[in-house]
Amino acid sequence: MEQTAARRMAAELPLGTDALSVRRRVEALEKLLERSFRLPVVGNVGLDAIVGLLPVGGDVIAAIMGGYLIWEGRNLGLSRWQLLRMAGNVGFDTLLGSVPLAGDVFDLFYRSNSRNLKIIRRHLDRHHPGTRTLEAR
Repeated sequence: MEQTAARRMAAELPLGTDALSVRRRVEALEKLLERSFRLPVVGNVGLDAIVGLLPVGGDVIAAIMGGYLIWEGRNLGLSRWQLLRMAGNVGFDTLLGSVPLAGDVFDLFYRSNSRNLKIIRRHLDRHHPGTRTLEAR
């Protein structure tokens, strides 16, 4: 992502606690963590895969960033089961991502933050339908 686009995205990031602000924030974080950079052969990658290249600490940092989505989900009132699923996604990603080389390849295909965003979106669509947006695929 070019620098000006990153600055623009940061400036537009909503800071409110209402459901729409949270939705925009978690969608921006998921994009940053999972698909913010385009590599010629690999496709879209994010900070999760890039930071995961750092030995040991990289996967811990990626897990902490992914934990923010869980925290936002908790603040939205997701059920304990949904929060456990989200924690399981991040934990599984961290565990397998910590395996040298194979874990780095795994990080490209298993996108725990995208999975967690789907859980949050389902909750928001059900409990806060006014936040629903059209998604471009």
